[in-house]
Amino acid sequence: MIAAGLGCRKGCDGAEIAALALAAFDEAALTADQRAAVQLAVPEMKRDEAGMIEAARALNLPIVLIDADALAAAQSRAVTRSAVVQAAVGLASVAEAAALAAVGPGGRLLLPRRSTPRATVALAVSEIRS
Repeated sequence: MIAAGLGCRKGCDGAEIAALALAAFDEAALTADQRAAVQLAVPEMKRDEAGMIEAARALNLPIVLIDADALAAAQSRAVTRSAVVQAAVGLASVAEAAALAAVGPGGRLLLPRRSTPRATVALAVSEIRS
């Protein structure tokens, strides 16, 4: 399983988030089949963020909500830390932690955080094959 962890500032446009995710898919050289199976890991605190919902629709991918406890538990496996994000939401990593939480404890980062001024994405993959 591949998860795209997403983060964004309030009011970020869905097109910006979707474009960033597609660029990450390209950078990671995901196949068409892999892209179609990606789950969008969104922090529960962003569940009503219009840009996240718009991006999911544009990408035709499902959103998996990641709760605060799972985000906190995945922090130690994230490689990118942001003091700005830490001050804003109490976590040093959102996108990486969301992606890692979605794929489970045996997963690893496939692509660390990539960002625009208003959005972030990171890709994680589960090492368990089903």
